[in-house]
Amino acid sequence: MRVLIGGGSGFIGSAVSRLLRSKGHDVLVVSRTTGQGKITWAELKDRGLPECSAVVSLSGENVLNPLKRWTDSFKTEVQNSRIETTRALADAINKTQEKPKVFVTMSGVGFYKPSLEAEYTEDSPGGDADFFAKLCQQWEDAGRQAKDVRHVIVRTGVVLGKDGGAMQQMIWPFWFGVGGKIGSGRQYFPWIHISDIAGIFVHALESEDVVGVLNGVAPGTVTNSGFTKALGSALWRPTVFPLPGFVVNTMFGSERGVMLLDGQKVIPKRTLESGYQFEYPDIDAAMKNIVG
Repeated sequence: MRVLIGGGSGFIGSAVSRLLRSKGHDVLVVSRTTGQGKITWAELKDRGLPECSAVVSLSGENVLNPLKRWTDSFKTEVQNSRIETTRALADAINKTQEKPKVFVTMSGVGFYKPSLEAEYTEDSPGGDADFFAKLCQQWEDAGRQAKDVRHVIVRTGVVLGKDGGAMQQMIWPFWFGVGGKIGSGRQYFPWIHISDIAGIFVHALESEDVVGVLNGVAPGTVTNSGFTKALGSALWRPTVFPLPGFVVNTMFGSERGVMLLDGQKVIPKRTLESGYQFEYPDIDAAMKNIVG
């Protein structure tokens, strides 16, 4: 099939594109820049949806970009990079006569309220606890505006891989032997290997009976302390230098610091029930693959 991907040049989008091409699918990327195998967002708006069998929305500014202060303008940028791009794809689907068969959109486990005790599945309530929960709700609602098409929402956890994402920021303190838990370390750390998040998106595209929400997290739940030990062990580095909460809040702002200091125990219940088989279900195997 021919798949149109909004945000197909990013960390997750590149992995999804590679996997699709390896399985014989054709990929067309919606990007801010022109090039072979690409169309721009302006072209999508002016010319409408190109002929395709499936559409995927993966755009989103990095919320934890350490070079960006948590200002109102950056918050608007974070919102628009997710909501407006997803809405643009939904509008293009609604305006075309030849509908794609499926529309897969991304959201985040920030949809669920941070908690040290609660356990969340795809059926758990959320979407109203804080800025990020409301952002995820609006992000998902933008995708739901697409009519007469099978719709799947993948709520991703922290995506871990060799070539980008969160590991680029987290690994350097550990390499130098000054890595450690963040805050108390008791908060859950909902994570997933890049190979598995790409696999879940492709699984959602190819499986005609999959609809609704899938949690894009590994089944092997772990706390921040457990993740820290797994990463340190894989690198053969000590993990005795904790990062205090007040430092996190100073670096990122208290509203953004919640993402690191508080967490959610998220279970991929419907993802497993849909037949997806994880390549990296536990954190130790994932870390050995990523840093080995």
